Amino acid sequence: MKSMTSHFKLAFGALALVFMAAACRDKVIQEYTYTVNTPIYLSHEEFQNRVITSEPRDLESPGKIHFKGNMIYIVEQYKGIHVIDNSNPSLPQNIAFIEMLGVIDLASKDFTLYADSYTDLVALDISNPNQITEVGRETNVFAQSNGFFNSLPPTNNEYGIGPIDPDKGVVVGWKVETITEEYEVSSGGLGCWNCDFAVSESASDVRNGFAPTATPAAGLSGSMARFAVNGNALYVLDQWSLKVLDISNTNNPTEGEVFETGLQVETLFPLDGKLFVGTTTGMMIYDLANPMSPAFLTTFTHASSCDPVVVEGDIAYVTLRSGTECQGFTNQLDVINVSDFSNPSLIKSYPMTNPHGLGIDNGTLFICDGDAGLKVFDASDANRIDENELSHFENINAYDVIPLGNVLLMVGADGFYQYDYSDVQNIQLLSVIPVIL
Repeated sequence: MKSMTSHFKLAFGALALVFMAAACRDKVIQEYTYTVNTPIYLSHEEFQNRVITSEPRDLESPGKIHFKGNMIYIVEQYKGIHVIDNSNPSLPQNIAFIEMLGVIDLASKDFTLYADSYTDLVALDISNPNQITEVGRETNVFAQSNGFFNSLPPTNNEYGIGPIDPDKGVVVGWKVETITEEYEVSSGGLGCWNCDFAVSESASDVRNGFAPTATPAAGLSGSMARFAVNGNALYVLDQWSLKVLDISNTNNPTEGEVFETGLQVETLFPLDGKLFVGTTTGMMIYDLANPMSPAFLTTFTHASSCDPVVVEGDIAYVTLRSGTECQGFTNQLDVINVSDFSNPSLIKSYPMTNPHGLGIDNGTLFICDGDAGLKVFDASDANRIDENELSHFENINAYDVIPLGNVLLMVGADGFYQYDYSDVQNIQLLSVIPVIL
């Protein structure tokens, strides 16, 4: 036993000498070079003075659409809002442009239009469409930091983004830089063991949102909506959370409760006292008995994919699409029975090309299938939708729709389209405002 103890002490001592020798080695400086998008900032004061109504502009990169009265508001992504007088759907008039940085989503109540402006929620007085003005602002509603991309401008390249310092202002753009970092290692050591310099993934294609609301005082949006109004409550989605704002004073939105969803949330659709939330992995349902405090009911889970949702009667229609922002590979329409809100069940799935927004009106289903165009179906038989295609408008890019009873509003990468569907067997194109590059 004594001999074993001696051997153990010798072995332990030798091992200690090895570690001491390694610790005493000289330190050397090595370099790590990488290319990254570094933020371009605008001071908070200057940023908040950038809302201006100007002369109408051509559509270049249209996004979400919103309908209110005889007016249509079309987002020019990250740049502003087109104001369209649609008194005559056969001859819509582009009458003004609201210059506004970072805008993606819209909702309205009475004569107030709500829009995101990167980090802030802005209230706009739209009582005079020719002279729209800012009347209220709730700052820092949306996070602007690494990992939270809803309020960041797109990078439009494959590089990651560097660290963001909110104290420097609002990020309004990027500049690509090649950066060299130095780090210490022991001579003869194992090299750089912590060379991840907190460069996050690209923010180039990660924002979605929109959805119709049944509240009379509110306007109508498309199914990609991330904003929705229900009475005095404005619901907004911010990556992983559902936020409620009090708009009882329409010009002074104030942030209320925040509900962490545990899922990456994308779209909103309020209907008949329920709020349907599209996520990257399913559909969540909330009860709106107390509009200022939605109560979670259940989640219907599906494969990872981007998915707006619309509902009519006891049926929910959900499109799933592949895309870099959703990390999924599924392209289909899911038809779901929601007669029991606490236990939704899948009726049937239908393959699609790359579906985005959708709309439903009295059993007529409109699906924006990306570059495959606009598809119209008779959905009265949920088990045979694919056998009942009414129309297919090809050779256009279709992003989102708003059905208005007889007139369908549709927006896509090519422009803004309106269709007369008073006769669903003979749907007619009414007008086009094309994208001009």
